[in-house]
Amino acid sequence: MTENEPLNDVQSQVNARILPAANGHTNGVVHANGKDSMKPPPPVQNGNGTHIEAPCCRDIHGKEPPDGGARAWLVMVSAFLCNGIIFGFINTYGVIHSLLTERLTKLGDPEASSKAALIGALAIGTTFLFSTMAGCLTDKIGLRLTTFAGGVLSAGGLLLSSFCTENIGALYFTYGIMFGLGAALAYTPTLAILGHYFKRYLGKVSGFVTAGSSVFTVILPPCLDKLLASYGLEGTLRIMSLVSAFIIVCSFVYKPLHPPPEPPKKKPGRSRFNLFMRSIINVEIWKKKRFVIWALCVPLALFGYFVPYVHMMQFVKTTFPGEDVNLPVMCIGITSGIGRLIFGVIADMPGVNRMYLQQLSLVSIGLVTLLLPLTNSYVVLVSFTLVMGLFDGCFISLLGPIAYEICGPSGATQAIGFLLGLSSIPLTVGPPVAGMIFDSTNSYTLPLILAGLPPLLGSSLLFLIKCVKEEENGVSAPRAVVLANGDIEIAGNGHYQSGGTKSSTPLMGATNGVHGSGGAAPTIQSNGHVDNGTGKLAVTNGSAS
Repeated sequence: MTENEPLNDVQSQVNARILPAANGHTNGVVHANGKDSMKPPPPVQNGNGTHIEAPCCRDIHGKEPPDGGARAWLVMVSAFLCNGIIFGFINTYGVIHSLLTERLTKLGDPEASSKAALIGALAIGTTFLFSTMAGCLTDKIGLRLTTFAGGVLSAGGLLLSSFCTENIGALYFTYGIMFGLGAALAYTPTLAILGHYFKRYLGKVSGFVTAGSSVFTVILPPCLDKLLASYGLEGTLRIMSLVSAFIIVCSFVYKPLHPPPEPPKKKPGRSRFNLFMRSIINVEIWKKKRFVIWALCVPLALFGYFVPYVHMMQFVKTTFPGEDVNLPVMCIGITSGIGRLIFGVIADMPGVNRMYLQQLSLVSIGLVTLLLPLTNSYVVLVSFTLVMGLFDGCFISLLGPIAYEICGPSGATQAIGFLLGLSSIPLTVGPPVAGMIFDSTNSYTLPLILAGLPPLLGSSLLFLIKCVKEEENGVSAPRAVVLANGDIEIAGNGHYQSGGTKSSTPLMGATNGVHGSGGAAPTIQSNGHVDNGTGKLAVTNGSAS
């Protein structure tokens, strides 16, 4: 071949897929003259007539999240409302608890307070416990149907509760389990759908969506007080049921953009039960060591996470008698919402490690919890709760983005579900254990110190993730970069080819159809040229020779 002779089809394929390094352009298409083009080259054919295109800018599903548009913003608002409704009702159960306790006391029940409290505990425990099932169900029947079912169950549970307000056993099922199960089915898809529509702004959007619970937690208590005064407990529960039914409306907005995971391939020796379980559970995420570490360390950190939230009012009563017991809890809720927005923005900044941010949040919460029993000023206590809420928002807002970062779009839904399911145990066990210690010591010093240690331990163990090699979330085509000295670096497969060194992996990958005649893989020869089996191509300065 002579200088500047037109390239053949296969050589054009190689050049079209070389990442722009020397000219500084970033649109991903570089031609033989070293100039970039605004339009990608048209698909060409290999020897057997098969069309080939460069997928270096496409994800595993062939489509990137739109990161905007009317549909994407509508999904974001719907997820915000779902999150707010679910956790707004869960977090403000204390308003219902007071009225239920009064009713049961009038009926002569000596354990009125504890029985009424168990209803709320069942609701939050069921929400997290069944998040694992929600993740599996989402992959099986889809985001829309799972959210729809969650809306029906949560609204139905509250509606049925309005007819049995004096039957505590029935309320355990209708409010505690039925509403909690509906909340679980609606919550997991609310986090999972965001990755379908956002990538660049995923941190900001997740922060906004998770802030919904904080906004509703601040707004709902006075609203519920007025409703209870005007319509009674029965009428209030029916209005709450109507509000929960809005989750059903939101479910129709959740149009997934990524296809569900492929069913498992049949292999000899696998039983029907094995295949059935693999069709339900995405076992691939458990092959990712980084996810396994994350899914085990976070629940460990949460053993003491909820203790300050549950026992804060009683702690204020015993430590600072006469002070406002509601203000510290309100401060946590307000700054938690602010933290979700702030750290959502920070998480999207270039070079920011989201895992480090989540570790920072756990360390901060653990340290503040350890300092609570040493506080001798109510003002200092309020300041601590402001800090605690801020980093609580940071922790919550990063759950979805980190799941997508580790497991990719196809595994994020079940990753979130399994994490929440595993977290249900420490979240449910921690506060009662702290209460038992308080009952025996009549002091919150030991319970709060013990509650501050697990977040510190869990955060420290998360550093193990840095010791594990990152796995690829999807199959992506290898990419080549032209270096200043004319060598080619193959990105995506870790191999480097230069000056007669032949990589064990073919240039641009042997599986993508870019070969020379007879299927031979292009290699770098000793003269610095690319040999694709039909001729030699020197990529230095984009000239052929």
